[in-house]
Order: sequence, then C-alpha cells, then structure tokens
Amino acid sequence: MFTGIITGVGRIAAVHALGSSSTHGKRLTISCPAHYLEDVGLGDSIALNGACMTVTSLDAAANQYTVDISAESLDKTAGLDREGPINLEKALRANDRLGGHLVSGHVDGIGRVSHFAQLGESWDLRVLAPKELGKFLAYKGSIVINGVSLTVNRVSDLSDGCEVHINLIPHTVENTALSALSAGSRVNLEIDLIARYVERMLTAPAHSTTTASAAS
Repeated sequence: MFTGIITGVGRIAAVHALGSSSTHGKRLTISCPAHYLEDVGLGDSIALNGACMTVTSLDAAANQYTVDISAESLDKTAGLDREGPINLEKALRANDRLGGHLVSGHVDGIGRVSHFAQLGESWDLRVLAPKELGKFLAYKGSIVINGVSLTVNRVSDLSDGCEVHINLIPHTVENTALSALSAGSRVNLEIDLIARYVERMLTAPAHSTTTASAAS
C-alpha cells in the first residue's frame, strides 16, 4: 500500500529489453536522490509513477536499483518504457502518517493531459480519463495521477471521456515529476479504493453473495 505522497523524484536511467519479442518485458535502472535507498532492501516495493514495482537489484552506493516490468504491465501503464524523470514512493509502513489517501499502486487506466498551465501562483492541470472511469471520479474526491494523490476540483463528462480539473500548488510542482507534463502527455491513473468497493457493492448481483458454511 501507498499514500500518494511522493518521497523522491528519480529518473529512469536505462531501459533494457528482457527478450526479442513483444511478449518480453523490460528491465529498468532507476537513479534516485542521494541516500534514498539506505532503508531499501531486495524485494521491497517502490511505486514508479504510481505503479508498484519490486526491487530486483540494488546499488545503494550508486543510488540506483533495478526493476523488471512485464509486457502486460508496460501495456497497461504510461511512461515506464523510456528514460526520463519519475515519481518514487516507498511502500507504506504501519507507523507512517497517511498524508494522502490509501493507494494500491495498481494503475486503473491511462489518461491524457488536456491542459497544463500556470494560474496565479498555482497550476491548472486537466486530465481526460477513460470514459469507464468517470463514475469513480467526483468533486472533492481523490485521484492518483502518476503516483501523486490529488483532489479533484471539477469533473466534466465529455463524449470521449471524463475530464478532471486539479489545482497544483507550487510545492507539488516543484517536488514531483508532474512538472514535466504538457498537453498530450499520457499519465497513469488510479481511482479511489473506497469508490471501487462502493461501485462493486451497488452493482454486484444479489445471488453472488455467499455465506460461510461449516466444513464436514
């Protein structure tokens, strides 16, 4: 689990194919800020732009580690197949503050930035989400964009999707890789965990409810 509060901005420093066909994934080398990996071990989970990935090798002295990402994960995410800046978040510990909201690190869909411009001291970010995610998005609700927990200021249902409007304070722009976005950028989206369960409870057929029975 994660919180959507970015703990470091790293960089995908290298991308290596794990095979020659489209069914093969890639190995990513991630460069991190100094001392970022001091409490990280092999097998730990770190979210990359909101996608939970497992540390497969580690060089803390060089501030680098690697992850292996499958072809399926590459197909369902954005920005993990090329070099560039990336948001990092270590997995939530039981005694950590929950500064954002509960985040699973599983990408629900890929959105597209429709507008990104400075507005006063802040920034106006608008993202067009896939139409099927629209029912999970609400005014003052939460959404994760490239791993960042953000509050929705406005929702617009359009013919080709659902556009969410978000106000980014300068601190968020300065301390995440969201600063590299521009109109047309593809971004990873994760809907609110609670909204996912509410939708399931409201739409699941009544006969799918099961009760525990004693084993004989």
